[in-house]
Amino acid sequence: MDGTFNNPSVFRKAGYITNEELKIVMVGKTGIGKSASGNTILGRMAFESKFLSLTVLCKKEKGWVSGQKVAVIDTPGLFDTRYDVEKTTQDLSKCISFAAPGPHVFLVVVSVGRFTEEEEKSVEKIQQVFGDAADKYSMVLFTCGDFLEGTIEEFMEGCPGLQHLVARCNNQYHVFNNKDKENRSQVNELMQKIRNIVRQNGGSHYTNGDLQEAEREIEMEKQRILKEQEDKIRGEQEEMERKIEEKYEKQVKKIQEEMQALREQEKKEREEERKREKDERDEEIQRERKEREEERNKEGNEREKERQRERRRVKEEKNKELKELKEQLLREKNEEEERIRSMYEAQARKQAEESNLWIKCGRYVIGAVTEFGKEIQSLCRPS
Repeated sequence: MDGTFNNPSVFRKAGYITNEELKIVMVGKTGIGKSASGNTILGRMAFESKFLSLTVLCKKEKGWVSGQKVAVIDTPGLFDTRYDVEKTTQDLSKCISFAAPGPHVFLVVVSVGRFTEEEEKSVEKIQQVFGDAADKYSMVLFTCGDFLEGTIEEFMEGCPGLQHLVARCNNQYHVFNNKDKENRSQVNELMQKIRNIVRQNGGSHYTNGDLQEAEREIEMEKQRILKEQEDKIRGEQEEMERKIEEKYEKQVKKIQEEMQALREQEKKEREEERKREKDERDEEIQRERKEREEERNKEGNEREKERQRERRRVKEEKNKELKELKEQLLREKNEEEERIRSMYEAQARKQAEESNLWIKCGRYVIGAVTEFGKEIQSLCRPS
């Protein structure tokens, strides 16, 4: 079986493999083994999977499995007691963007021997978030297959709730033993079943126009909030620019004072030089005046040239320092403007998401379905 499933040409001839990336979204209760199953599928430690280690954000990893390019998306747990229903619904909705333009299959992960009412409602949860159309793209993936004493079919016979869950997924299911990571046949069989689902769905992937419309509404709300806060943003940018300008004005003033001190030092040196030359001339009156005077002129010229060179060097250094300060001022202005703009965009995005009516409506629907499930459970409980 391994040779057949790992030979891409066989499936290409059969029409099962395409160049399109198969996108698999893992959903299920918190701590049920979604990350470990993703690692088993990809054949490597792509997702962190430890005891009490819980996924709180979506993560996407890619690889080649059974000759097919695959993307596996690990999602936050359904019914996570740390978060309310609205946040869980928002997080799952965002996971669709990781599988854009849409996933080919939802793997509803359930642990063998730990099936509860919450697992039974997993498919209902998916429907509430993604719509009834998600049913035909869903498959139940049983983990902890090493706990089975018989077949999975025999196990399901004694659990009507589990049968109902599988039926909601069009009787599509598979069993994993994540401890036996070297057994690639279980992965190959899963890939074949996923290919069958893709083929039954005409090669299409899941799409949801309502989610796309909600995203557009969030973007419009974000732009509206940004427009309302435009004056505030502009005010903060101007205040930031004023503070930066004050900072650099002090440094420019310091440099200018240093240059003024340099000019005063040059003036003092010239006066001292003139006095020294006068004293020398007075001392040499009685000696070969012409020769000494020529020598003094020569030495004076050399000293003046050296001073001019030094002054030019110092001025060039100060001008270069001024230029660098101006460039730094411009860079800091640009960086601060981008930081402030990004901060308000993030705040606006958060406010827009919190005010989205579609997501709030989903919360009330989820509550109603949860209460209905409790009533059904009480009726089915043996007296």
